Amino acid sequence: MAAEASNKQITLKNYVTGFPKESDLEVKITTTRLKVPEATPNAILVKNLYLSCDPYMRNRMSKLEGSYIDSFIVGSPIIGLGVAKVIDSTNPEFKKDDLFWGFTGWEEYSLITDTQSLFKIQHTEVPLSYYTGILGMPGMTAYAGFYEICSPKKGEKVFISAAAGAVGQLVGQFAKLLGCYVVGSAGSREKVDLLKNKFGFDEAFNYKEEEEDLNAALKRYFPEGIDIYFENVGGKMLEAVLLNMRLHGRIAVCGMISEYNLEKPPGVQNLFNLISKRIRMEGFAVFDYYHLYTKFLEMILPHIKEGKVDYVEDIAEGLENGPAALVGLFSGRNVGKQLVVVAHE
Repeated sequence: MAAEASNKQITLKNYVTGFPKESDLEVKITTTRLKVPEATPNAILVKNLYLSCDPYMRNRMSKLEGSYIDSFIVGSPIIGLGVAKVIDSTNPEFKKDDLFWGFTGWEEYSLITDTQSLFKIQHTEVPLSYYTGILGMPGMTAYAGFYEICSPKKGEKVFISAAAGAVGQLVGQFAKLLGCYVVGSAGSREKVDLLKNKFGFDEAFNYKEEEEDLNAALKRYFPEGIDIYFENVGGKMLEAVLLNMRLHGRIAVCGMISEYNLEKPPGVQNLFNLISKRIRMEGFAVFDYYHLYTKFLEMILPHIKEGKVDYVEDIAEGLENGPAALVGLFSGRNVGKQLVVVAHE
């Protein structure tokens, strides 16, 4: 008989409307056998090490129809991106002690039967937690949205909303490496300081406490207009940006966190600017660009090792603190990439 272990899990109590609360999630304790069940081919049993808190997970807490992602299952562990170590395998592609990042359960141990979207970790000279962020989905999101969709050129004017988050902090640094003028918005003075003093943004502003008129703020920081906008929030910020875009500007729509908790998001004004200024505005899903992951690593790893790109993580210790960390995203509580440590190797 295989050994058994206690398995702490974070499950969804009920589907959520409005802002999520910690009480929408529940900590459960079960047991699991530390072996892939017999007659389960191509599966792996893993020990989860790090879990990623990401804004898109809010949508999965609702009952979805016709979405590009599935709802979480009430009563079952929620699912997200994470870093894990293989304990047992019936899959010839994975062996014991292999490390990977990809979708796994919010629990201490997970049985994964669909391994096609998992990325083996080959570079362990950097922190493993980076594979929830700069070397994982957020890093690929920044890379694909900025380079593939925005087609940036040296000297262009770049604006990033939610700029201190997991994706925004990287987009700004990529733009600076290319020789662009970069401004970011964030929700606290601490985050503004981070953007200017750690990530090298040319300017940054606090949209919550210091800038009541977003249109006026953007006109001040971009007197000649914006060439590239990396969209993370939607709502009033997008309306103000549309007024301040330059001819043939590009907008990469990565997320709209200001609208995720609204049952009926209001319509966006100023859309005629898309026509009059010939703006290209394109939404994207990062998994459409995962074929570029090797190319991305070849670009980003030297920058990390040479200290040309910084990355800030907001780390919650312990799976039981996962609900607070995840829910905190939607009030801007996190500073940098929010992740949960389940186990140190």
